[in-house]
Amino acid sequence: MAATPPPSGAISLRVEDMTCGHCAGTIKQAIEGKIPGTSVTADPGSKLVSVQGSADIAAIKSAVSAAGYTPSAG
Repeated sequence: MAATPPPSGAISLRVEDMTCGHCAGTIKQAIEGKIPGTSVTADPGSKLVSVQGSADIAAIKSAVSAAGYTPSAG
């Protein structure tokens, strides 16, 4: 799967411990479940998670942490 640049207006953050597609799916579900209206792209190859539909970085990081992963600033 090719890495794509985050869409304009998206918030991106690195998740160094996202290592596979299952991790990416878990993070995507965690964010979209906690913050309705968001669209999440998680790429384990680049370790980047891009979120559209919310500018609340604290809530996004909280959702990633609650899923058992370690978010850092993009």
